[in-house]
Amino acid sequence: MTAQPPDPDPAQTPDLEPGGGVRPGSTPPDSAQTSGLSEPEERPRRRMTPTAFVGLIAVAILVLLFVATGVLLVLDMFN
Repeated sequence: MTAQPPDPDPAQTPDLEPGGGVRPGSTPPDSAQTSGLSEPEERPRRRMTPTAFVGLIAVAILVLLFVATGVLLVLDMFN
């Protein structure tokens, strides 16, 4: 089963003229909308969260591997 779209059916919308316009003084119904957070997120207690720390370690390892590979390639070219 497919989910129904959140917009109202144009055939059943009152005061909707052919082509999608509305009569002067009439407003179409609003579409369903979900945006924003239901509750504000709490601020982390520490400046460096565990996820950020693990991410920085992973980036540092990748950079070290890249530099080591470059050094090995340069040394291989001169030997």
